[in-house]
Amino acid sequence: AEAAGRAVGYSTDELDSLPGEAVMGLGCGNPAALAGLSAGETVLDLGSGGGIDCFLASRKVGPSGRVIGVDMTPAMIDRARSNAREGGYGNVEFRLGEIESLPVRDASVDVVISNCVINLSTDKPRVFREAYRALKPGGRLMVSDLALLRPLPEAIKRSAEIYVACVAGAMLRTEYLAVMAGAGFEKIEILGESPYPPELVLDDPRLSEVSAGAGMSVEEIKTHLGSVVSLSVKGFKPSLPA
Repeated sequence: AEAAGRAVGYSTDELDSLPGEAVMGLGCGNPAALAGLSAGETVLDLGSGGGIDCFLASRKVGPSGRVIGVDMTPAMIDRARSNAREGGYGNVEFRLGEIESLPVRDASVDVVISNCVINLSTDKPRVFREAYRALKPGGRLMVSDLALLRPLPEAIKRSAEIYVACVAGAMLRTEYLAVMAGAGFEKIEILGESPYPPELVLDDPRLSEVSAGAGMSVEEIKTHLGSVVSLSVKGFKPSLPA
């Protein structure tokens, strides 16, 4: 898990500072590190998992700030709360809920972050509308996510659905940015883009299964998976008129 964490952008110091159960090898980037968080801000993490990004954000916003993690899995919420108690993160809370219907008030957070979770949703436009709703005017969205540079062949998508939803559900990069804009976000900017290692998408046994299901060689599958990129994107909710 720690090796995977380093591969997607977490530093050794960051990983060493966290409760062990928070480092689960999940995600495709480190949005908290990119968000430029400031002391006193309220941060909302969509799909918080074991809490890794919430805990990193906690250190940046400090005692006067607040971090809210939302996850749809009760067992994951329990794990994250346990990690928070273990690490003494008094400014972090975790709420059970879906990212398509966030359990937060309108215009209540300064920053929304998410790490390789929105691409799993079957209603991405609604997720971005919910993030927009939760943000204060002038607030910002910072996400790391998987996107495609070109469409995956249908045979791969059908096979991948069984094994790795994050690839089967990934959008084209251009569509991803368009959905953000459609939700109302402005000043949308790609801050980073890098190939996502195929071995982090599919391990060898699953790669062989997808290869057999798609009727393609393993090398062909890897070539197509080369179109999967880890994208770091920033956008803003417009400020209120002066």
